[in-house]
Amino acid sequence: MSLVVCADVGSTWTKAAVVDLDAGRLVGASSAPTTVGTDVLHGLDAAVGAAVDRAGVGRTGGLPWYVCSSAGGGLRLAVVGYEPLVTAQAGRRVGLSAGANVVHVAAGRLAAADLAAVRAARPDVVLLVGGTDGGDVDTVTHNATRLARARWRVPVVLAGNVDVRDGLREVLAAAGVPVTVADNVLPRIGVLAPASARAAIREVFLRHVIGGKRLSRGSRFARLVRAATPDAVLTGVEVLADVVGGDLAVVDVGGATTDVYSVLTPDERAGGPGAEVAGALWRARTVEGDLGMRWSAPGVVRAAVQERLLDAAGQEALASAAAVRAADPGFLPAEGEGWAVDGRIAALAATVALRRHARGAATGERAGRDLRDVRLLVGSGGVLRHAQVGAAVGVLTQVLTDHAGGWPLPRAARPVVDVDYVLAAGGLLAGDHPVAAGALLGRHLGGD
Repeated sequence: MSLVVCADVGSTWTKAAVVDLDAGRLVGASSAPTTVGTDVLHGLDAAVGAAVDRAGVGRTGGLPWYVCSSAGGGLRLAVVGYEPLVTAQAGRRVGLSAGANVVHVAAGRLAAADLAAVRAARPDVVLLVGGTDGGDVDTVTHNATRLARARWRVPVVLAGNVDVRDGLREVLAAAGVPVTVADNVLPRIGVLAPASARAAIREVFLRHVIGGKRLSRGSRFARLVRAATPDAVLTGVEVLADVVGGDLAVVDVGGATTDVYSVLTPDERAGGPGAEVAGALWRARTVEGDLGMRWSAPGVVRAAVQERLLDAAGQEALASAAAVRAADPGFLPAEGEGWAVDGRIAALAATVALRRHARGAATGERAGRDLRDVRLLVGSGGVLRHAQVGAAVGVLTQVLTDHAGGWPLPRAARPVVDVDYVLAAGGLLAGDHPVAAGALLGRHLGGD
């Protein structure tokens, strides 16, 4: 067998798997608490060691490692653009697709107060965009110059008007600003080109952010990590969409956030008078920071009330349980009643997140995202993976029968849970081993 190790170092848990590349299947998996308080390598080595033991293949030495990470808060991104509804919005969508937590969006010429707001958001990376190719140059030039004069030290990805890109790179570099150049995220109105900027953000994440978070004492962890976890998962979702041959959606219910990924087939919506001026992103991710199973459980209750998914009695019954979970993120409910509460919170989080994603509230798309042709709805997150299969699928069924949400439901979607946590592994393997990645995802999620 040709074996590799795939691992995801999350904020709470580190998950590891041993994958047989020849057969495209898991041969061993395990998890361990993420050891942010000491050195994340402790938890990573423990998880990988247990996975290798379960695979029965001896020691980890000699096996290639593919690692992604969202520990330490993941990748925090600020977007600075030309106009809030066009380039800044395009930059925000690209940032989300790159696996970032977009913590701030600024538009127009940066004033002192605007720059202070960007600093206050504590980004790990700034995505500087503005002007279509051949369009406005004044705003992006002003903003780049402002960052240079402010002795900015946070890495910048410059992905604006190509006419001034090289000159602005020299301005920023001369001022000591770490700068990486990418193609324009919006080369023309209505054309969104995320690939180059997404790759540049990934490069900056690996070169500057992982080591800068001081998650490990040495350099080994920084050498192992290949992507931010959401970036790896979105890549896995893209591979799975190719395997399935149609639209799909993923809802990942975590302790602090609920992420939604969707891959749609481009169609006539890409052009015409109703087209998005900021461009359509057919492979997208959104992050709901107020929806989660532990830290953000009270936010789930509040959002469910706003969405009229809970009445006053339901709110009162669930609020105290949500508060307990928020106060103790390591809380483990007892069997039976405990799952009933966690299952209810998970169903509400998933339903609200899918509503927002489909309506376009989280992506900034005026027309929303048309999920009617979604063929596969994948559920992920510890609350679903550790539940009984029928109960976990029941959570997804509630999402698929949400007729009061104001969004067009998938007409014939099959619900499935990523029990073996293969989406991240598939995304990590896609670059070097695309055939194995497709086989792995097809076997475990695609019905192969």
